[in-house]
Amino acid sequence: MPAIAVLSAVFVVGFEQFVEWRYGPSGIVGLLLLTIGVRTKSPTCSSIGAVVLALMVTGPAL
Repeated sequence: MPAIAVLSAVFVVGFEQFVEWRYGPSGIVGLLLLTIGVRTKSPTCSSIGAVVLALMVTGPAL
């Protein structure tokens, strides 16, 4: 069980670092809002986070 917890923590930290490196501070804000919204079961907060991340990903294509 501890190995799974360590692996998941490493994955989460690595993913956060990738988002920050690729999309900057606004990507971190979007990821934070999405995470908080999912954990608190707040559809508004998670939707705002998802929209911010979607805009960050598709921004150059628009």
